Amino acid sequence: MLAVMLRALTILSAREVRRTYGIHEVLCGASMAIDEGERVGLVGRNGSGKSTLARIIAGAEEPDTGEVVRRGGLRVGYLSQEPSFAPGLRAVDAVLAGLESWQQAVDRHDEVSRLLSGDPGPRLDALLHEQADLASKIERLGGWDQRHEALALLGMVGITDPEAIVDTMSGGERRRVALARLLVTNPDLAILDEPTNHLDLETIEWLEGWLANRFTGALILVTHDRYLLDRLVTRTIEVEQGVIHVYQGGWVRYLEAKAEREAHAERVDSNRRNFLRRELEWLSRNPKARSTKQKARVDRVEAVRDQVGPKREVAARIEISGERLGRTILDAEGLDVEIGERRLLEQVNLQLSKGERLGIVGPNGCGKTTLLRVLTGELAPAAGEVQLGKRTQIAFLQQSRGGLDDNESVFDNVGDGSSRVVLGDTELDLRSYLERFLFDTHAQRQKVGTLSGGERARVALAKTLRTGANLVILDEPTNDLDVMTLTALEDALGDYPGAVLVVTHDRWFLDRVATGLLVFEDRQLVRHAGGWADYVERRKLAARDEPAPARASGGGRGASEQAPPPPQEAKLTYAEELELETLLERVDAAEQQVSALEAELAGADFYERPVAEQQAFFPKLEAARAEATRLAERWTELEDRRPR
Repeated sequence: MLAVMLRALTILSAREVRRTYGIHEVLCGASMAIDEGERVGLVGRNGSGKSTLARIIAGAEEPDTGEVVRRGGLRVGYLSQEPSFAPGLRAVDAVLAGLESWQQAVDRHDEVSRLLSGDPGPRLDALLHEQADLASKIERLGGWDQRHEALALLGMVGITDPEAIVDTMSGGERRRVALARLLVTNPDLAILDEPTNHLDLETIEWLEGWLANRFTGALILVTHDRYLLDRLVTRTIEVEQGVIHVYQGGWVRYLEAKAEREAHAERVDSNRRNFLRRELEWLSRNPKARSTKQKARVDRVEAVRDQVGPKREVAARIEISGERLGRTILDAEGLDVEIGERRLLEQVNLQLSKGERLGIVGPNGCGKTTLLRVLTGELAPAAGEVQLGKRTQIAFLQQSRGGLDDNESVFDNVGDGSSRVVLGDTELDLRSYLERFLFDTHAQRQKVGTLSGGERARVALAKTLRTGANLVILDEPTNDLDVMTLTALEDALGDYPGAVLVVTHDRWFLDRVATGLLVFEDRQLVRHAGGWADYVERRKLAARDEPAPARASGGGRGASEQAPPPPQEAKLTYAEELELETLLERVDAAEQQVSALEAELAGADFYERPVAEQQAFFPKLEAARAEATRLAERWTELEDRRPR
């Protein structure tokens, strides 16, 4: 009985939802339910209908047939891939616009307070009563510090100027404002369509922590971020050929269960084919079997014959043709990188060797794309030089997916006047090559301007990789690509004999591909061994004041990457014992510092300060919180190791 009482309540259900665009049926009777507080991942290929289903659930689009039933009063927040805002809004006002009821109550409270400060006359009692009611309502809707929360969230998602007009922002900045707008509303159900697009790695990790620890509502994630899916999701829903398949668990459990389901379907179909073979052999040997007496058996054969077997999922096949490698691939010495009057990097030394695959990471705006343009010769360095080997040939996938003609077909864009593609020792017809990137004959005739973002990304990838190269440079290759295509690209890069430079915010991609990272740190390009997980572990060790695996400077020519140090002894050293004696006092002092800063933030005069002073305050507050957390974790670690 108790288990029944504790069972989560369903807050939304979709029943037999169908949606067709032209002659293409995207959703074929999709049904699903979302329970209170659960975390659902929505996955599938580009064009499978994930975003369509998300829009229908959010109420932003109507199905052709079927229905979506929502619990009464359910508050749904939806982050679309192309968010919209009222014209002329400042970023902070755009975020607060998500709190419509709260904002109306605050505006009316301000108006009533203004009337009371004058001569209200006979309206005095009514206005005082209304002011008290409005104050109670504001408290119920989150309190008076919602503006503080809005500004803090804008800072966390990378919007440094809350007064900036949203209309003047880039597409990526507008999505970040929209994300902050959704988070501040704290809805009962949040539907996030590709929330990590245009976020840097630090912000993605912050968002992951916020959703895991602070958000209490139900969550639907439409994303190709496999880290996010594996760490946050409790149930995975796959949209495949218009049909829904439901799996328990996150990304890894989904892969395991999907493999089991497909193996089972294959066994069932194999049994069907074996039955048909045996029965057809019997029929061919027994003419009398066609008599009325055997009609039931014949009907059974025909029924089994007409059954449709499982459709095999066609996977992308990506192969990168590597040219002969010279002794030098790329060599940069004393490189200074600037954009306008702003210095991005100083004294960078970088030498690429055969088989190296380096991920380039850093916050938005630090200069990752600018560095790539300097290394490829598109921009001149402010100082230093870049030398390419005599045999170096570059394949460069730009973040803008430039070089595509929207008025030309997929075939003409990729072929560029040729109908053949040479991959190593293999020569392919261009149509066969494009089929490897999931463009069938019909899709190859489509104009690029009519394609979705994911399809356009595949065209750019096919065009970039069709020519032989021994240096592949990829700027945000994971944007808009579905996971299956990403996996094919990861496999191809893993087998590639040349060198790779890749800018990406996809942590899973970095772990699968990168042999090292180049990290922007205070105008330096610092080299770290391994992928993203290795880098995060190294940062944790450094934060605990423990020896970390040696990192190679982005500068050092031929710098080696040393093995990690041996694990420490379990018992405390004398220095650690002394440290432990004072740690509780340091934790207390750090927490008092956080409390003082939070009280300062809550002060009525905080937002009367200059904007620059407000902006400088939030990093100071976050740094104090991080220090308090670090000291508390250090105390826990040492206390656990102290002999009992």
